Amino acid sequence: MTVRVNDRRRYNPDGTPRPGVSEAESEGLAQSDSSSGSGEAVAASGQDEVTQLRAELDAARRRVDELARGIQDVMRDRDEFKQRIQRERDRMIEVEKGQVALAIIEAIDELDLSLAADDGSPFAQGVRLIRDKLLQKLQASGIERVELLDRPYDPNAAEAVDMELVASPAKNDRVLAEQRAAYALRGRVIRPGRVKVGRYVEPAKA
Repeated sequence: MTVRVNDRRRYNPDGTPRPGVSEAESEGLAQSDSSSGSGEAVAASGQDEVTQLRAELDAARRRVDELARGIQDVMRDRDEFKQRIQRERDRMIEVEKGQVALAIIEAIDELDLSLAADDGSPFAQGVRLIRDKLLQKLQASGIERVELLDRPYDPNAAEAVDMELVASPAKNDRVLAEQRAAYALRGRVIRPGRVKVGRYVEPAKA
């Protein structure tokens, strides 16, 4: 059995031909509908491709951002590492400088003991000159002698090895004598002194 499909553009619903519609026109309409369908398919395909390209572009941008952040983190870690190395290097230099300074300080202590009985002789003057030169070398390295005499006693800068009763409240807890000098490197005490401290006791009332 043969099934015939009638073109609705050429035939009425009852199967009779429509007047004024030739077979060539019907075929043109069919081709027009086919071209329209093909255009819509191409447009849909192009839209899908644009959407895909945009998605790939967004993914690429996110990846670039991740890589940029990673590079920044690496550079920051590198800078922090360099700073830690520099701080450690500076600390080691300070430690070595302090050790060398202690040896010089001990020599100055011996010279101070020799000058305790300074009689003004040429020998004493020579000893004082050597002592002053050593102190200058320490100062050039950032090491200074801490002034303790007649100042309030500071346990961080000196050790109280002796005590003396004083009659004036103004001299209470003040350094009366310095038995060994204190030295500091850029404000940090590297060798505490030894001092005599005054202690005021209120007189008993009669």
